[in-house]
Amino acid sequence: MDLALSPEDRELAATLGAVLAKESSPDRVRAAEHLGFDARLWATLNEIGVPSIAFGADGEAVTAGQLVLIAEQAGRHLASAPVVESLVTARLLQGCGTPAAKAIAARCAEGRIATLVLHPAREPDTELAPAGAVADVVLSYDDGLLAATVADAPMAAAANLGGLPLADRDLTAGTIELVAKGEEARRAFETARQDWQLLTAAQLVGVAARALEIAVGYVRERHVFGRPVGSFQTVAHRLADHATAVDGARLLVQEAAWALDERAPRDRAVTTMAFCYAAEQAVAVTADALHYHGGYGFTAEYDIQLYYRRARAYPLVWGSVQREYQSLADQLFGERTGDEL
Repeated sequence: MDLALSPEDRELAATLGAVLAKESSPDRVRAAEHLGFDARLWATLNEIGVPSIAFGADGEAVTAGQLVLIAEQAGRHLASAPVVESLVTARLLQGCGTPAAKAIAARCAEGRIATLVLHPAREPDTELAPAGAVADVVLSYDDGLLAATVADAPMAAAANLGGLPLADRDLTAGTIELVAKGEEARRAFETARQDWQLLTAAQLVGVAARALEIAVGYVRERHVFGRPVGSFQTVAHRLADHATAVDGARLLVQEAAWALDERAPRDRAVTTMAFCYAAEQAVAVTADALHYHGGYGFTAEYDIQLYYRRARAYPLVWGSVQREYQSLADQLFGERTGDEL
């Protein structure tokens, strides 16, 4: 397993990071929080080909290892755009390859937003669909059918902790297009769910890494009792522990991406590990980073609270992280029966 980045991959991350540093500043993030979407940022990302990169070029598919680099930068800069959702749905549509999937992919290549309901849609109404407030196409799976609901985006988000573009969507309101059915549909849906966990884990690594940098910068400058806050061993040691944990989370995400690209044994379990661990560490890092700011950390004027809230909100789009740990145990050791409990 070689996780070293190629020069092209390093350039990809650096280029996107530079664009987001300019186009997704904290002020821009704050201005977009009512909807969780910055139309100007989305237009810029489309211009440089970020949403469509998952479709590949010249017949060469992009790797999961490259996509996690994009997702980490999106998390690092709190991009107010459905980067993860768009990459996941692009991979799903490319994998299906049906006429309907190709037609929807063509629309997305022109800048329309598609998203995926992450759990089987048992009812016509789905609650808090990721990017549901801004998506023109909502993909959903149930009972062997993968379908797309095409309708105008409501452009109104439900109030939520992370300022994300979450919204309830009626899957029967609009044009319904069958994307795939049977085993092909089930396989495409499960693969897309795995992609979402992986890219969200990478996004959370970006959130944690930047929050740690903000905290280190603050405790170097802030003085208490005539000394920098960072000179106190309790603070310094805790931040050092967080630095190690963030590196570990990034390594685990990269390993999961490698396993997915290589279809290695237990690649799905490694992805779940990456998701759970990255979510856990993002919460821990941002909580300490905020508290080391003292009372200032809880005010809207300081950037750290933007990271603190998103570290909690991103994983909750999926559901309970603790429940996902239980799912991981089932993947590794098999589901327990009633007699074994």
